[in-house]
Amino acid sequence: MMKKYLALLALASLGAQAQTVNTTVLSTAMLSTDTAQQLVTEGLKHCANDGYHVTVAVVDRSGVLKALARDELAGPHTIESARKKAYTAASLGKSTAEYANLIAEKPGLAGLRDMHPDILMLGGGLPVRVGEQLVGGIGIGGAPGGHLDQACAEAAIEAVLQ
Repeated sequence: MMKKYLALLALASLGAQAQTVNTTVLSTAMLSTDTAQQLVTEGLKHCANDGYHVTVAVVDRSGVLKALARDELAGPHTIESARKKAYTAASLGKSTAEYANLIAEKPGLAGLRDMHPDILMLGGGLPVRVGEQLVGGIGIGGAPGGHLDQACAEAAIEAVLQ
């Protein structure tokens, strides 16, 4: 009888301790696959209208690929270029052009390029935000200049999320 009483007392004490543990649940917006595909479509369309053959990649906030499409005439290297630009923008939360310019101005920061093998400090990658919340990144590669890739990415974000 005493053993049962002690066992019940121990269980009750564990239950009381479990109730005092604070639990934090994080709530975050997520980039849907449908939205990612819309961003890719709009990026391709905008660049095609300007005469550029590109690849467009969209990643989620963790840098995992959500959608990718390559224009039939885009170079094969543009696949990894676009994906890495999207990864960099999502990971660092700023445009890849900002980091490229920062490194050009302050060569001592060139080590930023080596933080991760998927980091690419060339213009054409932008973070994707819903309100103030980072939900992913878009990267475009293949236009004749990072500023042109970025213009297509900006147009895609504006068309889909604005």
